[in-house]
Amino acid sequence: MSSWSRHRKLSYALVVLILAIGCIAVPIFFVVYKAPTCTDGVKNGNELGIDCGGSCQKLCQSAFFAPNVAWTRFEKVSPGLYNVATYIINPNTNAEAVAVPYQVSLYDNKGILITEVNGAVSLPPRRNTLAFNGAVSVGSRIPAKALFEFVSSPEWTVKADPLGSLQVVDKNYTEDETGSSLTATLKNTAVVPLDNVTVSAVLYDKDANALGFSRTIVDEIPAQGTALAPFTWPVSRNGGVVTIEILPVKE
Repeated sequence: MSSWSRHRKLSYALVVLILAIGCIAVPIFFVVYKAPTCTDGVKNGNELGIDCGGSCQKLCQSAFFAPNVAWTRFEKVSPGLYNVATYIINPNTNAEAVAVPYQVSLYDNKGILITEVNGAVSLPPRRNTLAFNGAVSVGSRIPAKALFEFVSSPEWTVKADPLGSLQVVDKNYTEDETGSSLTATLKNTAVVPLDNVTVSAVLYDKDANALGFSRTIVDEIPAQGTALAPFTWPVSRNGGVVTIEILPVKE
């Protein structure tokens, strides 16, 4: 009987000890434990790398393609002032990089640097875009070459194309001896309006060389409605424009 009593007392004591440890350990656990996040600098949770992949918006290095810089061009718009543009292709259909810093350098025909322009460009999912700089001053010098480079690597995050409902339904280009203009008509097929859409235009000759380019911002494209994106240049291209590309992006 006494043996059974001691056994029962030990069992009660063990239960009390477990409860006491639980009462102490559980609060300590919730104080000390930190749930995995996408900004803690540690590979944890369902991440595929440090703070990337899995449920994180940031993509790991192996999950995206590098952007392709197709060309960099410049166009004289008035004495000492040039528009400069770089055409960038984003091969990622569901990823974007926001405000990627870049630098464009203009050189003369002797390879001597004229000026450098710094900026930032966003690379929207599934879309090509322009890194555009208008009215770049070169003084009395004449640029002969332009070089573009990203100052830092793009950081890619998961993003669907926000302009999947947008269509370019018309492009009306005119020119005379004093200048040229273009009006693009954009149609929004969604049931919600699109606001602050950045629209770039590129003018090509018969050999697909970029003759001119510009950029504008359309404040709003109404739901299931249209809006105009106007462009003007103080130069004429003497009938050389054969095709026109419109590049809308949501930055």
